Amino acid sequence: MTLESTINEFKKVDAQRADYPGEHLVVLGAGVLLLLAAGRSRSFLTRLVAGAAGGALIGRAASGTGGIAKLAGVLQSGSSAWPRR
Repeated sequence: MTLESTINEFKKVDAQRADYPGEHLVVLGAGVLLLLAAGRSRSFLTRLVAGAAGGALIGRAASGTGGIAKLAGVLQSGSSAWPRR
């Protein structure tokens, strides 16, 4: 199995599973915390790794099927994301 086929297999499994409520908010929070830790670190290697991981988690939170991409799709379609009173 090649690396590309392994990644594609993980993507397929992830796309088929159900989203958990608040999952993307937790991932977003973890990404922000990692970026804050990267900014406070003295080690260049720690800043690099934590910054890359934090950025990847923020990107994951934004691009997931139940995350910000879903909210943006609802807002673009012209319907309201939340019921108005």
